[in-house]
Amino acid sequence: MYAMMPFLPSTAMSLLDPFGFGRAACDYWGDALERGTLYLDVMRQRGNQYLEHIEKTKPNVLGFESEVLLDGRDLPRPVNYELLRILPPEGVETDPNSRPFVVVDPRAGHGPGIGGFKSDSEVGVALRAGHPCYFIGFLPFPVPGQKVEDVIEAEVTFLRHVVARHPETSEKPMVVGNCQAGWQIMMAAALEPDIFGPILIAGAPLSYWAGERGHAPMRYTGGLVGGSWITALLGDLGAGLFDGAWLVQNFERLNPANTWWDKQYRLYANVDTEAGRYLDFERWWGGHVVLGADEIQYIVDNLFVGNRLSTAQLVTSDGRRIDLRNLRSPVVVFCSRGDDITPPPQALGWVRDLYEDTEAIVANEQTIVYCVHDSTGHLGIFVSGSVSRREHTEFTANMDYIDVLPPGLYETTVTPAETHSDAELIERDYLLEFQRREIEDLDREVQYRPDDERRFAAVARLSEINLGLYRLFGQPWVQAMATPESARWMRRMHPNRLGYRLLSDRNPLMGAVPVLAERVRRERHPVDDDNVFRALEEVMSTSISQSLDAWRVYRNGLIEQGFLTFYGQPVLQALVGLGGDTQALRRRPGDEPEHRRFVEQRRQTAHDKIAEGGDHEAVMRSVIYVLGGAPASDERNFKRLRASRAELEPGIQLADFKHLVREQFFILKQDREAALEAIPTLLAGQSARQIDAHLEQIAHVLAASGELSERAAARLERVRGLFNAARPKRATGGARPRRSGSPSERDT
Repeated sequence: MYAMMPFLPSTAMSLLDPFGFGRAACDYWGDALERGTLYLDVMRQRGNQYLEHIEKTKPNVLGFESEVLLDGRDLPRPVNYELLRILPPEGVETDPNSRPFVVVDPRAGHGPGIGGFKSDSEVGVALRAGHPCYFIGFLPFPVPGQKVEDVIEAEVTFLRHVVARHPETSEKPMVVGNCQAGWQIMMAAALEPDIFGPILIAGAPLSYWAGERGHAPMRYTGGLVGGSWITALLGDLGAGLFDGAWLVQNFERLNPANTWWDKQYRLYANVDTEAGRYLDFERWWGGHVVLGADEIQYIVDNLFVGNRLSTAQLVTSDGRRIDLRNLRSPVVVFCSRGDDITPPPQALGWVRDLYEDTEAIVANEQTIVYCVHDSTGHLGIFVSGSVSRREHTEFTANMDYIDVLPPGLYETTVTPAETHSDAELIERDYLLEFQRREIEDLDREVQYRPDDERRFAAVARLSEINLGLYRLFGQPWVQAMATPESARWMRRMHPNRLGYRLLSDRNPLMGAVPVLAERVRRERHPVDDDNVFRALEEVMSTSISQSLDAWRVYRNGLIEQGFLTFYGQPVLQALVGLGGDTQALRRRPGDEPEHRRFVEQRRQTAHDKIAEGGDHEAVMRSVIYVLGGAPASDERNFKRLRASRAELEPGIQLADFKHLVREQFFILKQDREAALEAIPTLLAGQSARQIDAHLEQIAHVLAASGELSERAAARLERVRGLFNAARPKRATGGARPRRSGSPSERDT
């Protein structure tokens, strides 16, 4: 038996050795007490950090120095937003003539700065790429009376200011909207499309009724409480202010295992190394801000419950319709299947709501690109360093290419460069590839269900009824009792806020903690990883986490089943006015007669322009035709296309170049054969030398993506034949025509 002991695991051997077992127990309990003391000290530091942070006038967690350019409180319609210029850190240089980047942070319960939280962030990626970078943040409290429309107008003003600061740059700013800021930016771009460059919305919900059964139960929240009346109640109790801690609490309840155990145990188990990272994140997570009651009511009524943004039902106070089909900039949608706050159906459903097919997207000259990450969570989409180094770096590097993508629907994938046979043609460690998609492909992510839509329409109707009843019978009494002082105490006593205060130096009972923690750090006795009790601790932690996760799954199932059963009742649906009319559920803008007429008119206009233009239209049409023959497109295809803009049209602005690309793409899509047969007509009057130069230019553009596929090569040969057909015919007899003028004149 003793001969076998060297082969047993050390934990098993300790059980066979009573002295070793006792020693392991003493070592573990000593280590556990030390870790507990250090853990409590980190909690104390977290509380102090929280109090210091919320008492600042302009708190943020930006990891970069910045300067305020515009204060929203000075605008004609004042708001609590600011435009900041990010100052490049030492050793990083930016080009003022490069496309500016603007990062907009979400105001959804937390303070600003998460988009520039660390060096590997959206801001850091843009700075390292050499772009001037700006940041739109906000203050903890709203300006009295500010509304969502005022915030949108302020963001438009900020964008105009950024454009004015770069008069030599033809490219409009790229705008990044995280989470709540995503729908806010999309609303602004729908109203003022001309000042926006490419738009990246990360983890941004735009279609609130969408979702996959069995996942992401947050969409049921409005129905569970009977609509938005509870939002009005909390706003009234807050004396016109809504505490963002309520929103944060909703997020935390989605994952009780992480909130109540995993996050805290990870700190306790690794307290010697984890404290810094934990405190950095908690500085943002605990930095709760306040929204105006009118703002949050507008958001809940029109977006969360009403779902009016993705169906073009929102109208501003001055009569402008907010229709996302008005956007003229490419939109990149970045979402994740691991996101339980904004799952892919809510991030992508707006495309399905607005368009019946991809032909309508093309007719509307929109470029929509989406990327679905497999696993990262909601915060990981715009916080994770690995996501920033990979997806955000590729989006940033390829925005100029995306800006000239022909209109349509694309899905992107990011793959390591070394996995490609022509890796030497790839400039970075990863390659961003574009695959054309149809609306039917998108349906696999959106998972549209008409019966669920009827249920959410019932929620919206019931919400209006309950809100009206509350405003009639309850609101006068609540508003009469609530005071600014009572609202302040209500915020201070919120469980999410109170936990920080109780474990801070302002609690006299915490006075001995820093002294004990300092002594522990001096005389630390960490236990070995192979200690049997430490192993049992890990097993117990895993068991607790799995139990909480199992409870989450069970709870979510009950919530979903209860929602589907209650709001699926025909009697309830009839009582709230839905009846049997399917058209009463909501607008479907893409299926309306005027939109169908618009698409038909665009088709006819494109057909009429088949033979209009000259050599520039012929070259662009040919390049698009050949590239369309490849199964996928990537940055290599478009880097020469954009670089050749100066050669194709030396004086053309990027917006005009984009229009040329989009128009020729639409013409090809409508009648490809007629568009190709018209190429010799477009080249009429060109000399043989000019035609050869055009063919060389086309080959130069196509060579950027390496060797062409067999199908694309066949298309290129057809283009050569069409160009050769346009060559001037040689004279076959009679006197040779007299040549005059300089060579340059003869060739033009």
